[in-house]
This record gives sequence, structure tokens and C-alpha cells, in this order.
Amino acid sequence: MGLFDKFEKTATLYNGLEAAGRNPFTVVMEEVLGPTRAKIRGRETVLAGTHNYLGQTFEPSAIEAGRKALAEDGTGTTGSRFANGTFSGHKALEEDIAAYLGLEHCVVFSTGYVANLGAIAGLVNPAEDVVLIDADCHACIYDGCQLAGAQTIRFRHNDPESLDKRLARVPAETKGKLVCIEGMYSMYGDIAPVKEFVEVAHKHGAYLLVDEAHSFGIYGENGRGVSEADGVMDQIDFYSGTFSKALASIGGFVASRHREVDYLRFGSRPYKFTASPSPASIATAGAALENIAGDASIRARLWDNANRIHAAFTQLGFRIPAPSAPVISILFDSEEAAFNAWNFLLEQGLYVNMAIPPGTPGKESLLRLAVSSAHTNDDIDRIVTAYHALASSLQQAPIASAE
Repeated sequence: MGLFDKFEKTATLYNGLEAAGRNPFTVVMEEVLGPTRAKIRGRETVLAGTHNYLGQTFEPSAIEAGRKALAEDGTGTTGSRFANGTFSGHKALEEDIAAYLGLEHCVVFSTGYVANLGAIAGLVNPAEDVVLIDADCHACIYDGCQLAGAQTIRFRHNDPESLDKRLARVPAETKGKLVCIEGMYSMYGDIAPVKEFVEVAHKHGAYLLVDEAHSFGIYGENGRGVSEADGVMDQIDFYSGTFSKALASIGGFVASRHREVDYLRFGSRPYKFTASPSPASIATAGAALENIAGDASIRARLWDNANRIHAAFTQLGFRIPAPSAPVISILFDSEEAAFNAWNFLLEQGLYVNMAIPPGTPGKESLLRLAVSSAHTNDDIDRIVTAYHALASSLQQAPIASAE
């Protein structure tokens, strides 16, 4: 048995995509022209798959903050938060995030992935605790459970009753119970009934972690996420998020009303042994946070764009698995159909994401579009026109792969 034998299935898929046409997983942005445009294979393309939800990647204040931090604090910390990698900017951003969320404590990690990995592995005692996770949770939550080494129990997606039944069967001698869900799920754009999950978790003496990576800055009166929209910000136990979506940077965080979350600084291996985010990344995230916290019109533009696209796609007859949201997916009957559709849209000058099993709910093949507040009316027109052409082509004949 060879070291690379495990890649056999992956290689078959990868080589098949390469042979059939452009590979959706190897796209290169040759030149970034702005928050919603880039050159791909020499052609100006509308970006509708970047998760730049609030359009902060080219905001002048965020760029200037990054430049200033780069000049004053250098290119990187060259160390972990636990050792020599905590700068004043890291602490200031932790305080700003906690204040924005109305929570008392916040710990900044190197990425959103590492935040969930580090929080779950750091909080859970493998010998005494149990973790219960929504079946559709992100890979970083699954990996956090694996690193924690505790018993992990899945419950049906967005089903508080399923969680209730599983918690009821947890042995009485179990000391700690942690429930993990997401605010908005990234594949379909569907949202969790967080209030119901809080009630079920606390009824059984469990803690609730809500990953708001894709909903931070977007849902709720103040943009604090689905937890705020459901009126339970003061009841959830842990709130995790990323800088790579709404804050258009690199990093992640875990916030909490429990002061014990600060012990992750000593008990979380991913926190202790990963280099901390660069000063420029921290500064740009902080500036973006200030922008979105102080200007509700940014969030309003996002929702206007999302509602317009969702309505157009519905009228075109696409299979859409969730109500209007910043993530809008359409479902296909096969991987081949999704791949051909992706190539068709790229030929129309539109970049979206393709997702196929096993990384999708229900083993569906889909194209995922991420809406941005920075999408202009012209961008929206081009998106709708490209999908209209796709719908027409699907009705007439199978879509041919790009040559």
C-alpha cells in the first residue's frame, strides 16, 4: 500500500474535471479589479462567489489601517498568541468585538477555522464530556470534535427535537455537554432556529456554541448575527466567527458571556501553537468592524441585492433550497450537470462556487452564489442575465463543457 493511495478517488475526480473543461477548484484571480470584479483567464469577470458579503475588501479606511499597521508594527508577529505573538492591536480588537456583540469576553485566533478547532478542543474534556453537533456543521467543527477526542453525537440538521432526544439519552454521569450549531449555513444559506436550540440545550444543562461565521454583520438589528435576530444574544454560551467574510481579512474569534473562555489562552493547543494574525490583518478587520457597526446602510444594500437575485432565480424556475439570504444556491441532479453549468456561467463572465458531494448536505450538487453589498446594479444585471441564459440553455439542451 502506497502513501498516496488514499488520493485515488480524488485524482480521478480532479483529472476528470481537468479533461472536461475548466476546473472549478483551481481558478486563479489573475488581477483583482475591485470588490466584485477580477480578471480570470484574461477576461473581466463578475465575482459572485467570494463571501465578501459587506464589500469591505477595498474600503479606503480598511486599506489605510492595514498600511499604517504594516509600517508601524511590521509584516508579522513571528509567534503565537501564547508566546510572543500578542500585540496591542490583538487586545484592542478583542475588546471591540466583545463590545459590538454585547459580550464580556473575546479571544482572537489565527483563522475562523482555528477558532472553532481551538475552542472545541480547548473546552472539552475527552474523558468526561460529550459534544453534540448539527449534521450540517462546517468541517472545522467536525475537526474540533476529533481533536478534542470526546464522544461526538450528531443530530438532524436544524432540528431542536432531534437534539432534545439525543441529549435525553446522554448518560447522567457525563460532566460537560457542548452543543454546536451555525447561524447561517454556508451551502444553502438556511438559518438555524437559535432560540429553540438555546432552550433545548439549557434544559439539559448543556452549553451552546453558535458559529456565526457567515451571519456575523448580516443578521439582526445591529448585525450581530442570527443569535441577535432571535433575541438570544444574552443566552448563548459561545459565539464564534471569522474575519474572512464580513470583515474581509484573516483571523477568527470566540466570544462569550462566561469569563472562563479566557482560559482558552492556556488550554487550547491551536491558540498556543499557531502564529497569531499579522498586524495588518488585525488592523483591517478592526477598521471593517468600525465601518459595518457604524453604517447600517451597508447591510441594507446587501439584503436589497440578495432579495433581488433570489426573486429573479425563483422566477427562472431554479431549485433553490432556502429563502432569500446572502448565500443563494441552486441544485442540480448530478455532478456533471453542476460542472457544466459552472463552466457555462464562467463563459458568461460570472464566477460562482461549485460544490459537490461529500461536502454538501444531502449529497446534492450545487452552484453557490454569494451576494455582496458592493455588487452594483450593473453587477446584479449581469448575474441575472447569465442565469437567465443558463435557464434557457437547460430548457433547450444539455450544456456543453467549455473547450
